[in-house]
Amino acid sequence: MGTVLVLIDHADGRIRKPALELLTMARRLGTPIAVVLGAGSSAAEVADAASEYGAATVYVADAPEFADYLVVPHADAVAQIARTTDPTAILITSSPEGKEIAARLAVRLSAGLITDAVNLEADDNGPLAIQSVFAATYAVASRVTQGTPVITVKPNAAVPEPAATTCRIEHVAVEFSPAATGTKVVSRTPRTTSGRPELTEAAIVISGGRGVGGPEGFKVVEDLADALGAAVGASRAAVDAGWYPHANQVGQTGKQVSPQLYLAAGISGAIQHRAGMQTSKVIMAVNKDPEAPIFDLADYGVVGDLFTVLPELTDQIVARET
Repeated sequence: MGTVLVLIDHADGRIRKPALELLTMARRLGTPIAVVLGAGSSAAEVADAASEYGAATVYVADAPEFADYLVVPHADAVAQIARTTDPTAILITSSPEGKEIAARLAVRLSAGLITDAVNLEADDNGPLAIQSVFAATYAVASRVTQGTPVITVKPNAAVPEPAATTCRIEHVAVEFSPAATGTKVVSRTPRTTSGRPELTEAAIVISGGRGVGGPEGFKVVEDLADALGAAVGASRAAVDAGWYPHANQVGQTGKQVSPQLYLAAGISGAIQHRAGMQTSKVIMAVNKDPEAPIFDLADYGVVGDLFTVLPELTDQIVARET
């Protein structure tokens, strides 16, 4: 088996959980080599974390372009490193930014691209990427047949498993293309944090929909989420009504999540919402309507009033923790 290039996602000087998942999955396919871009003074710390999860080599590149411009500098760097290392596959987190980097990278390398994989398997003819499609009705196994496979993997596709190794850090000077400075970041606004996990990375997501009845109805959703250490999501109907921020919307026009547990409270289960959470490992639904489409997708369902069921569940969880 050859090497597998992994683009490391990091923030605030720390490696992010989806990157650890990628390194874990990369070990199934070969020897992971990590790429850390724009980490600044935190590069060594991020590289050390990557080595704890099996990265044998960490390529580090730092330049103002990574922070001052959008995704093209990252595509330039990964393409340059890929041409010198000739990996058997390139893995990138399946986020909006990650998928754009992957698409540009595939074009530059004249390679095939697979997005939103939920699992990876080793095969003699190249890595197999498993995708979940049509409301999780089918699992599709895909393989790139031309060039180096570029694959984006959804967060929570694997449980990070440490495999500490001694890594070699190699600093790279990137030659940026003229397109790298085409779109500049002119300002940044710090995101308001709730103290809860990032929605797309959370192992547990509790979402509320039209059934919560209004903004105040999300309190029972938030209380349960806080008891479980979960993220809070919302359906498009709740977001469009102004009951919850758009940043928390789960669905086709919102964020796609794939947690270990997804609980839908007061959500009917329209196809637009299912498109954003159908790859969750376990799905639970709470709804007063026994005919709600969400029950067709759910592993566990409770027909009942969410304002009764959720507080009781929260109380049970808190009691068990104390």
